[in-house]
Amino acid sequence: MFGVGVGLISLSAVLNTANAGNAFDSQSQWMFGDWNGQRTALQQKGYDFSLGYTGEIATLLDSDHHSSDGTEYADQFAIGVHFDLNRILGWQDTEAQITVTERNGRSLSNSSAALNGHLSSVQEVWGRGQTWRLTDFWIKKKFLEQKLDLKVGRFGEGEDFNSFDCDFQNLALCGSQVGNWVGDQWYNWPVSQWAARAKYNFTPDVYAQVGAYEYNPENLERGKGFNLSTDGSHGAIIPAEVVWTPKLGAAKLPGEYRAGYYYSSADAAEIKEASKTEHKQGVWVVAKQQLTAHNGDSSRGLSAFVNLTLHDRDTNKVSDMQNMGLVYKGLMDFRPQDEIAIGIARIKINDDVNDANIRNNSLDARGLQSEEYDTEIYYGIHATNSLTIRPNIQYIHQVGAYKNGENAWVGGIKLQTAF
Repeated sequence: MFGVGVGLISLSAVLNTANAGNAFDSQSQWMFGDWNGQRTALQQKGYDFSLGYTGEIATLLDSDHHSSDGTEYADQFAIGVHFDLNRILGWQDTEAQITVTERNGRSLSNSSAALNGHLSSVQEVWGRGQTWRLTDFWIKKKFLEQKLDLKVGRFGEGEDFNSFDCDFQNLALCGSQVGNWVGDQWYNWPVSQWAARAKYNFTPDVYAQVGAYEYNPENLERGKGFNLSTDGSHGAIIPAEVVWTPKLGAAKLPGEYRAGYYYSSADAAEIKEASKTEHKQGVWVVAKQQLTAHNGDSSRGLSAFVNLTLHDRDTNKVSDMQNMGLVYKGLMDFRPQDEIAIGIARIKINDDVNDANIRNNSLDARGLQSEEYDTEIYYGIHATNSLTIRPNIQYIHQVGAYKNGENAWVGGIKLQTAF
């Protein structure tokens, strides 16, 4: 009887695995399935194909001085292939990546009068030109018993430095925050540039890294999404970072702590004296830590995060920003993979910007600029293993950081799927 039971369990597991490979099966990690087993076969040979889609809708629900209407949709396709060059060519500890992205749509932060001058964006997926781009084109290899990791090619700073999750729909709570507030020189996804990054692992949970990224404004142009030329380069962004990834307590709860510094060799016009030039620089701290396990299950529980950035006042419009929030995964036993999250961000305008506007007699009718606050709460519905839907509510206080600025409520839905 015991043997029959084991046999039935084994058969059930095989059937579930087979079904998980079918298109539109809820247990499959890919919406289009395993391509009749060919996708897994290709992975085993070293070729891992991906096709991702992110779509974000935002609608103005209410504001102080404008009608509560206006809806926009923006989206992105990301097509990629990861190469395990050890399996393909026998090159030990070597891998490569090619990713092409395409963005479409419109941003409510740009089209709504209530959000005029919004420092953040209520649809983070919008931006950097709605066009096709070569986002990743790199190779990396490990040396010295896998302690040293070198990466060269085309990629963005935020893939390795000041990295952060992008589950929220509001830009001030999503991804590398340095790239959001020093975006005239630090280019996040989907823009790429020629770059090199060296990482050294001192222990299994502590590493340091340094990089050099070409600063080339031509990479932002709509017709140069596949630009490989260095014509138009004006220097480099040089970031350095130390990262600690502990697992704390008896439950081994994961955390990630980052501290970094960046310097730009490119000239930047000073805010105080526009006729002079200086070089951008700044620092950041990122901390995220799981705080609890849900009934002993460490795959569920409460996590917290904090992001801080500080930028030089002479060259940057935003002097500093902070965000913080809480995420609870698996709050309800009947929805163990759903999550609920809340986050708030503060974006501070450099005081010298106001001084410059007063000197130049160009002060906005909304008055002086101080801080903008962006808040979001979302519920992440784990619809299938390949589809997550996050309805959200956002509140923006002092849009554009103007002391007499608008306050607005925005409703949104963010969906992410892997085909």
